[in-house]
Amino acid sequence: MVDVLQSKRDSSRFQILVEIAANQPNVRQKEVAERLGVTPQAISEYIKDLVADGLVISDGRMRYRITKEGVEMLLESAAELKRYARYVMEEIISHVSVWGAIADVDLAEGETVSLEMRGGLLYAGRKEGVEASGVTIAEARAGEDVGVSNLRGLISLKEGKVTVCKVPRVQMGGSRNVDLEALARIARDGEMVGALGIESLVALRKVGREPDVFFGAKESAVESAFHGVSSVIVCVDEQVPNLMGRLEGEGLKYELVDLTVG
Repeated sequence: MVDVLQSKRDSSRFQILVEIAANQPNVRQKEVAERLGVTPQAISEYIKDLVADGLVISDGRMRYRITKEGVEMLLESAAELKRYARYVMEEIISHVSVWGAIADVDLAEGETVSLEMRGGLLYAGRKEGVEASGVTIAEARAGEDVGVSNLRGLISLKEGKVTVCKVPRVQMGGSRNVDLEALARIARDGEMVGALGIESLVALRKVGREPDVFFGAKESAVESAFHGVSSVIVCVDEQVPNLMGRLEGEGLKYELVDLTVG
C-alpha cells in the first residue's frame, strides 16, 4: 500500500495539495471542501498543517500557493500511485482477466501454457522451467493471437534501458553539429529508436537510421522500458529536461549522452 493511501489524513492532504496546485492562488476553502466531501473547518485545519509543514504558503488573504517542497511531495505521491495502479492492473487483475499472447506452437482450448515476454511481447507455449503459466480460452495455431486466463506465477521481465542522446537545436547548428559516428554506434544498440525534434530526425537519417517513432517518442520510451525493450531517444537539447522529468517520474533509469560537437 502506498503512503498516500495509508490514512484519510494523508489522502486528504494529497487531494488538497492537488486542488491548490490546480487553482492557485485563488483557492476557496469552501469549494475544496465541497469537492472532497468534508467540512470547511476540516479543510482549514488541513491547510494550517500544510503551511506549518512548508508545503503551502499563504499571503494571509485566503490566497494559497504550493511550495517547491509541496510540488516534490505531489510528484512522489503521484508516482507511487501510478506504480500501485500498474501493480493492480498487471499483478492482481491479470488473475481474473484475459491476456492476449502470441502462440509459440499450435495450442488447444483449455491447455495450460507457459508464458514469457520476448521483445516486449507475450508468448504462450509449452516451455519447461518458465515460472508463469495460464490457460488458453480457445485453440490457436503457431503465430496466431490467443487468449490466456488464470495467470499464475511471475512473468520474468527485465526493465529496458533508455539512452537519451542530446543534439543541438537548429540555432546552434542542429544536425550539422552532431557526432554522427557516435550516434550511429549508439543507435545500433537500440531495439527501439525514437526522435524528438526535427534536428534529431535529420541526424538519424544522416546515419542511415529512420526512427521507429517520431510522434509520441517520449511515451514510447516509457512503455518500451516497462516491457523490457531498450530504446535510444535522440532528443533536441531544449526538450531533454522534459524527457528526463518524464523518465524520472516513472522511476526509470536512463543514460544521457551529449552528441554536440564543437
